[in-house]
Amino acid sequence: MPSRRIGFWYRFAAVLCKPWLVVLIKRDWRGMEHIPAEGGFITAVNHNSHVDPFAYAHFQYNSGRVPRFLAKSGLFKEGFVGAAMRGTGQIPVYRETTDALSAFRAAIEAVERGECVAFYPEGTITRDPDQWPMVAKTGAARVALTTKCPVIPVAQWGANELLPPYAKKLNVLPRKTHHVLAGPPVDLGRFYGQEMTPELLKEATEVIMAAVTGQLEEIRGERAPETPYDPRLERIEQRRRTQEETGAETGAETGAETGAEPGHAEISHEHEGENSK
Repeated sequence: MPSRRIGFWYRFAAVLCKPWLVVLIKRDWRGMEHIPAEGGFITAVNHNSHVDPFAYAHFQYNSGRVPRFLAKSGLFKEGFVGAAMRGTGQIPVYRETTDALSAFRAAIEAVERGECVAFYPEGTITRDPDQWPMVAKTGAARVALTTKCPVIPVAQWGANELLPPYAKKLNVLPRKTHHVLAGPPVDLGRFYGQEMTPELLKEATEVIMAAVTGQLEEIRGERAPETPYDPRLERIEQRRRTQEETGAETGAETGAETGAEPGHAEISHEHEGENSK
């Protein structure tokens, strides 16, 4: 990318952030040759720390192709933060729209202008207990299939050791290493020209995330779970457990009021459940 495309605000951010990053973390960066020298493209990156957007941006910045991250549109409206977001070319996502494609219109336009758009497909820091990538949202696949641009899978590890997921305190010593492994473009050719149904987008997203996860396996030297962690299913399971606990408490209270033993109340509820099937 020509140096003029980086712009004042991105250079200003680099001046502020790079010295701290250099001091706090060592670097093991591989695969930079897979970052396209020109033209629009997407990077799909795993997310496991509040620090890793800065660490990953450092990697991208040094490649000469600065990333344009997606962020909620409200951050762009006013104040220094809004000016910085607009000045560095970050991309607003309009979540209030009912049209899924319109929500990513700015990202599509950025790719078509020849920019790099960085996606965290998981949408948030992973909640997987072992910090593997979770089931992802379909935004990256939607933009990729609309623009037919290259999708570069990127795995990172190490910023999460400096600041663990959802932690508030840095773990500075010993000095951590930020590992980044960028891979060759994901082959999404078989999805082109088809109607973008939820099923198609889900399948394309799984292909993208499989590439990201495979690279993280290489960094970590271990295998990821066969089935990615799904926070939606975890919420459903939590609700089920809560309902069961509430039901058990209600049954015990009812038994106490009628003079029945708690065990009898539980047996009664079991029979009711069987009869209702």
